[in-house]
Amino acid sequence: MRVLLVEDDDGVAGALVDSLGAHGHQPTRVRRGEDALLAHRDADLALLDLGLPDLDGLEVLRKLRAVSALPVIVLTARGDERSVVRGLRLGADDYLVKPVRLSELLARIEAVTRRAAAARPEPQVVVVGDIEVDLGARRVVVGGAEVELTAKEFAVLAALARRAGTAVSRQQLMDEVWGDAYVAVSRSLDVHLTQLRAKLRRPELLTTIRGFGYRLGA
Repeated sequence: MRVLLVEDDDGVAGALVDSLGAHGHQPTRVRRGEDALLAHRDADLALLDLGLPDLDGLEVLRKLRAVSALPVIVLTARGDERSVVRGLRLGADDYLVKPVRLSELLARIEAVTRRAAAARPEPQVVVVGDIEVDLGARRVVVGGAEVELTAKEFAVLAALARRAGTAVSRQQLMDEVWGDAYVAVSRSLDVHLTQLRAKLRRPELLTTIRGFGYRLGA
């Protein structure tokens, strides 16, 4: 997903940009609060530091919430109870105190975006290129011709279609389709994706993100 990183520390920002990019996200870093208020429209989620050079991060959050429902995770060195409470009351979706482990940050990003997606009405038909996925009718059309999928193949495609354009982790796919992410079913996911690619005949639209997962669409 497109992550807007609002962080004035070059060292912290560089490490986060590299880590987010390595896990399939598309990070954009800005240093100032004013820049964040201009750039938020092009993001799917924001990581917001509070100690910014031009505006206090809580003021940025307040202004952002007046115009946008963009998921925001506060990522800051301020761990006092007053700052945490203010941040959450102003509309932060989560609040993490530095230093934070990368695995925890990635899990929090996934949880926040999952909650945000659940709060939005789900589209009934998702169109990616010339692939049409009708989630309600469980029908797939490619290039104007209907394609027959098994129940599991459709479930995998639907999970990707609901997040079209966004990287979806292997674990998230296995959780959603099989109900767990045990190694025992990991090969099943590979087999179903191979069959899905063969039936869709659009390899450029169903891509593998090495070491992370998969993405439907650009």
